[in-house]
Amino acid sequence: MKIKIQLKEKNRIQNGMIGLFFEDINYAADGGLYAEMLENRSFEAVKATGKACDYQTEYDGGYAWSAYPATARARLRCVTGSPLSEENPHYMRLETAQDGEGIANKAYDGIYLKKGMDYRLTFWARCVAFEAEFLFFVEKDGVRYAQGKISASAGQEETYNHFRKYEAVMEAQESVERGTFALCLSKSGIVELDFVSLFPGDAVEGIFRRDLFHMLKELRPGFLRFPGGCIVEGNTLANRYRYKDSLKPVWARKNNWNRWAVHETKEENGYEGDYSHYNQTLGLGYYEYFLLCELLGAKPLPVLNVGFACQYQSDELVDRDSAAFREFVQDGLDLIEFANGGEDTPWGAVRARMGHREPFGLTMLGIGNEQWQTEKADFFERYEMFEKAIHEKAPDIRLIGSAGPDVTSERYTKAWEFYHAHENQKNFVYAVDEHYYVKPEWLYGHVDFYDGYSRKVKVFSGEYAAHPSNGFNNPKANTLDGALSEAAFLTGVERNADVVVLASYAPLFARLGYTQWSPDMIWFDGASCYGSPSYYVQKMYACNMGDAVLDTCGGEKEAAAQGIYYSVSLAEESGDVIVKAVNSEEREQTLNLELPKEWKNCGKAQAVILTGAGRDVYNCMEEPDGAVPYEREYDALEGIAMPPLSFMVLRIKTGKG
Repeated sequence: MKIKIQLKEKNRIQNGMIGLFFEDINYAADGGLYAEMLENRSFEAVKATGKACDYQTEYDGGYAWSAYPATARARLRCVTGSPLSEENPHYMRLETAQDGEGIANKAYDGIYLKKGMDYRLTFWARCVAFEAEFLFFVEKDGVRYAQGKISASAGQEETYNHFRKYEAVMEAQESVERGTFALCLSKSGIVELDFVSLFPGDAVEGIFRRDLFHMLKELRPGFLRFPGGCIVEGNTLANRYRYKDSLKPVWARKNNWNRWAVHETKEENGYEGDYSHYNQTLGLGYYEYFLLCELLGAKPLPVLNVGFACQYQSDELVDRDSAAFREFVQDGLDLIEFANGGEDTPWGAVRARMGHREPFGLTMLGIGNEQWQTEKADFFERYEMFEKAIHEKAPDIRLIGSAGPDVTSERYTKAWEFYHAHENQKNFVYAVDEHYYVKPEWLYGHVDFYDGYSRKVKVFSGEYAAHPSNGFNNPKANTLDGALSEAAFLTGVERNADVVVLASYAPLFARLGYTQWSPDMIWFDGASCYGSPSYYVQKMYACNMGDAVLDTCGGEKEAAAQGIYYSVSLAEESGDVIVKAVNSEEREQTLNLELPKEWKNCGKAQAVILTGAGRDVYNCMEEPDGAVPYEREYDALEGIAMPPLSFMVLRIKTGKG
């Protein structure tokens, strides 16, 4: 297969085009990137049940907690009356009958400790009738792997109603998996507890789980879209993500149920799913999201609710002529001020008090998530109202519109008609968010999807993934073939960089055993993590984006007929020519690169190659290397042998940088 490369620049590539989309699905936040190790730390858990347009929650404050030891005669009650915070009014009243009794936390599937690491415990307590020591430890099968104690008199920051804050550290003497955390009283007594929290000592900024953070860091993302997804809307408007609730001390952030707690509820399971206690502490809040963007070097892209609950799951909305709707618009304006305002502004002052005096530099905002126009759901009119209000205050903010949940229906067609009707209005929309979860065959067959798009309105490929299969807790869905089809599709996205300006795979994280949606990019458990083949496709793209697409003389369609998909770009500073190519066939194929005469002396080329033993190969915790990239050197002027079922990134040194 010949690829003829010309010096002619075809399109410019936006810096940071490949980014990340984070949604709290599959326990991606609590139990995932947010490094909190305990569940239901504020005793505010609710159980969520129901079906579309009919959801309920039931308070279950004792969820994840039990008496310690199991034979204890201690009395545990979730009560209220004089709380640590009004936002989370419940707390645990512990009355022990014998010395050493207390409470234990199930911590998802147990506590994972690493030998030699410190673990930071924080809790608030009101010592009603107790003056001895708090004992805390992690044990398994009667062996304590980490432990410590703190005197009841050592509490700090006493509140007006006599809750006191306790902080302590314990070191793991040995590693352990699936241990039990317990907090006990050395002498019998009565104590009221709230916000019992345990973090690993190596958490990045004391917030982010280190191994998961570094998986993201290695992707070199250009942007981060957050906090969802359907999370933004909620299954009811009361359930939506309220970012202002997250701009408070962590113990005062109002607990919320997660809309993925009711995913796939149906009559057969009594409309109660396996993850009915999936809640959100908001410990990973908007300040933390902006901080994460800063740490990753990614531009923040928060998404605003436009007054709709999830259109798939609800018909709730606020009237756009109402005061309630104006509050949604004001939330958008206040968010811009929080991110970009000076310390002398109300919301800029909130940011400064949280620890970040300098602005975060917000440049983009999403208006709605997967919204579409119906007779009742007036999304287009709402978008116009948001656009006008935002650009009156911050004219340079780039807005991301929505094209609905797919790219095949009338919803998508109507959306594009709307945006094109305003294409001559300056700064009306920066890019339109398109979503597609499809079979690999669709991606292979639509590599040229954007070839015929108008260049007047840009595209954000905001959520996409190949779905060879799907379902709950299904790492096998992340096949090599699915990843190769994504890589093939991205060659078309890159070639059309003059219209597609942003792209992000979804979902990002999945905790093994806690997963509502498959496939996913990164899989993890309490101890470790691994990248799916799709993760490596994203990494190979994000780390090898040029500045300009080079003309390849229209040979792409002929190559696709032979199962070869490619794009070529130029990195101007280094002078590297970057060839990305997919071989979707189960046979080796050879690429013959016809280079401009100016590069005839370029010599060696460095390749990164992703491949595996078959289309259905996938990575897993037991075998994380089923399909991972390896490096190889080629002579750029000779035939480049592409292994069967492979994705290759070839960097050719031209010496023209």
